[in-house]
Amino acid sequence: MLAAVGAVILAIAYLLNVTSTHTDAAFTPFSLLVAGAFFVALHLAGFGVPRSTNGRRRWRR
Repeated sequence: MLAAVGAVILAIAYLLNVTSTHTDAAFTPFSLLVAGAFFVALHLAGFGVPRSTNGRRRWRR
């Protein structure tokens, strides 16, 4: 889930950069790039990933 949020933020940053849209200082393409990379890094670190309630699952054939 966090990777999807990061991807959306990175897409918005890309669109702002390509179209050269000027926004307030809080929403510059660089700040959105950092925020998007932060969410992707959280996803890769294992946060926001659903966990199994049964512990380890063993599949039988």
